Amino acid sequence: MNLYETYTVFIPGDSAAVALGANLVAEALLQEANKRCIDIRLIRNGSRGMIWAEPLLEIQTSAGRLAFACTNPEILVELLDTGIFERELDMSVAERIHPSCLGFTEDIPWLKNQNRQTFSRCGIINPLCLDDYQTLGGLSSLKNALEQQPNDIIDAIAASGLRGRGGAAFPAGIKWKTVAECSSPCKYIVCNADEGDSGTYADRLIMEGDPFLLIESMAIAGYATGANKGYIYLRSEYPLARQILDQAIRIAQQKNLLGDSILGSEFNFDIQLFVGAGAYICGEETSLLQSLEGKRGEVRSKPPLPAQEGLFGQPTLIHNVISLCSVPAALVSSGQHYAALGINRSLGTLPFQLSGNIKYAGLVELAFGHSLRYLLDQFGQGTLSGKPLRAVQIGGPLGAYLPDRMLDTNLDYEEFIAIGAGIGHGGIVVFDDTVNLQVQARYAFQFCVEESCGKCTPCRIGAKRGLDNLSTSNDLVLVEALCEVMESGSLCAMGGMTPIPVRSAIHYFPEDFTPTELVS
Repeated sequence: MNLYETYTVFIPGDSAAVALGANLVAEALLQEANKRCIDIRLIRNGSRGMIWAEPLLEIQTSAGRLAFACTNPEILVELLDTGIFERELDMSVAERIHPSCLGFTEDIPWLKNQNRQTFSRCGIINPLCLDDYQTLGGLSSLKNALEQQPNDIIDAIAASGLRGRGGAAFPAGIKWKTVAECSSPCKYIVCNADEGDSGTYADRLIMEGDPFLLIESMAIAGYATGANKGYIYLRSEYPLARQILDQAIRIAQQKNLLGDSILGSEFNFDIQLFVGAGAYICGEETSLLQSLEGKRGEVRSKPPLPAQEGLFGQPTLIHNVISLCSVPAALVSSGQHYAALGINRSLGTLPFQLSGNIKYAGLVELAFGHSLRYLLDQFGQGTLSGKPLRAVQIGGPLGAYLPDRMLDTNLDYEEFIAIGAGIGHGGIVVFDDTVNLQVQARYAFQFCVEESCGKCTPCRIGAKRGLDNLSTSNDLVLVEALCEVMESGSLCAMGGMTPIPVRSAIHYFPEDFTPTELVS
């Protein structure tokens, strides 16, 4: 006997879930439901970040959403054969339904033990349903901001301790204040969505799963700094994010969240989506500005800073997606709630992204202060291969390689700087004991050779010389000399940070750098 007229089922439409077969599961569900005369309301939500469980299928019950991991059409048929839509489901029943059942979603320890602030809605709502967004707190920060003075918002951002969620971790409040104090009548908000670091996908998850959050955050930033135009610079490798953002921007314009007199105020602000051409260097803010202006993507000398002379020579606030999307949470209680999370000068939360040779890959949002070992053990739960963990790279392709003995370092910007590493965008790639760090050091040089804009000699030539050396003679004295020149002489972080993975590999794994360890 049917308990409900219509059954609500959630299957992510996120890129990772789709790549793992979510569309096939969705099609099979609708076909099977039609055959069995079951009325299904299918919602393609964003991903909850449990990449290890995709495609995740959730069924709404009176007791909450019931989750099933790694589903496929065959498992779906098995679930329907149990009569899952024909009985009331509690935990005792749920545990016996099918081996793929994870129980009720909110009780899954992998999710329950996180501190989700930025990702509080992701995976829960229909990404393009504005009503869903508002029901779970969306737009409240923008409405509150429009009732305040711009300086009050900037003060709250400063009080929250929010720092840029990219490489430099620069205090957001200082950036905002610099732009706000510029007297130019034309200012811009630029969102750097060119997420190119290996092992990172937080930006994509939020753009595909909660796009109105980014729109709201950019509007708040525009109001606080006096900017009336925003650009989202999206990497070309994210076609689904492009499609969702396009639709979300149109909806926002129709609903008066963008355009003239936003929400009945005197504030005007609009957003334009711009798709890049696949250059990693355009993740560097001045190269990104060059590209936005229709020029070759290469770094600019600083000063002047973009906050003073940025896009088209005008004051420009540049943040990446997660930095901007942290703003609404950071503004709660005038910044005090956010500042209460984390430790020292590393306040709030960061979405850490686990990938590589790890059993449970996915996005984990935690307050700063936990150790790297806690994150890997509690959420990653060891290598996928079952072999011992040997190295962890954190901070993207230009991040340090750390051995097991360094994993007790707390996830704190300054603590990582002290050991010659960085947290960056929160990407973490795990390697087991089969990895050769000499090969990885060569890859760092090779990556720089491929992705350098070529404007400055230390980066352009230094990386090539380093790659040639590690491929032939393994002269570590020369490698160190090249690293010194690249670090001190490069125009941007591309060349300046390439020495980080190279030096860390040599320092922590010297046994891989003997002549007999040269690997082709």
